[in-house]
Amino acid sequence: MQVTRENVLGVLSSIALPGGGDPVSRDMIRALAVEGGEIRFVLEVSGADQARALAPVQAEAEARLRALPGVTRVSVVMTAPTAGKAPPDLKIGRHPTAPQQAGPQPVPGIARILAVGSGKGGVGKSTVSSNLAVALARQGRRVGLLDADIYGPSQPRMMGVNQRPASPDGKTINPLKAHGVTMMSIGLMLKEGDAVVWRGPMLMGALQQMLGQVAWGDLDVLVVDLPPGTGDVQLTLCQRYQVTGAIVVSTPQDVALLDARKALKMFDMLKTPVLGLIENMSSFCCPNCGHESHIFGHGGVRAEAAALDLPFLGEIPISLDVRLAGDAGTPVAAGEGPVAQAYARIAAQLVAEGVA
Repeated sequence: MQVTRENVLGVLSSIALPGGGDPVSRDMIRALAVEGGEIRFVLEVSGADQARALAPVQAEAEARLRALPGVTRVSVVMTAPTAGKAPPDLKIGRHPTAPQQAGPQPVPGIARILAVGSGKGGVGKSTVSSNLAVALARQGRRVGLLDADIYGPSQPRMMGVNQRPASPDGKTINPLKAHGVTMMSIGLMLKEGDAVVWRGPMLMGALQQMLGQVAWGDLDVLVVDLPPGTGDVQLTLCQRYQVTGAIVVSTPQDVALLDARKALKMFDMLKTPVLGLIENMSSFCCPNCGHESHIFGHGGVRAEAAALDLPFLGEIPISLDVRLAGDAGTPVAAGEGPVAQAYARIAAQLVAEGVA
């Protein structure tokens, strides 16, 4: 029988720790390697006192893993951070390590941060994020794109990249580049098809790492593709970092606008300026007869922006070209046509207003 990573994690999850939990749920496993019958990993503890208390746990883990069919060698090293600070590593999704500063802080090298959010999924927020980033790059801006939609990272497919980012020193991550945009996504650090099953602190830690541990370089603007809703990632971004402003994406129908209002309320509570609203899937133009249909209604987002005295940034039509371009890894904004022009107008407006 061939031992697998899942076998190892299953065994470690069954070992109870003093005070509750297990080594996996408490995020203590580092550098896990399963090669043939050999198992190696690091058990990270908080300090010397915890190391002494968990010595029986280390022995139990080694004994249980050696009992697995096919295991020939088990190597477990217990380590603790030095000087009270966790060592830098490339395990994305550990708990936050940097202390909370007094108020939101800038990210070195990044002049502006634009958060693209929505109250619900399915309104095309990630599509808008990637195309807006490309459109801003075509305006001559130095643009970064951070895929902070941890549970559903789609930017690698939309931007046409699939390489794993390199690290020259084991501490920093070199982002990838596509279509004139510097980009980073948790999806680039996972095997295709892997699910992210994390609690809130791990989400916050991942965002902290992707902002502080990635070598973004000097950027005029970083576009952050947020998860849908009003959760941990949004709170961490807006409370820890200086966000220039938020853009809220919605489709025209009332049910989408109900959730968009929640996103707007969240940004207001977090004192993050809302730069404007975008109506996605605003209309459909039949490629055969040219007739324009309003599948999801029309003008709802513009009316909502007017009612709330917020800028309306523009309408993006629904088009087969958008889907084909996203699936092919070349955002429609990188080409020509009505949809590309719509994104170009929004990007030009943001640049003219000095927020991108």
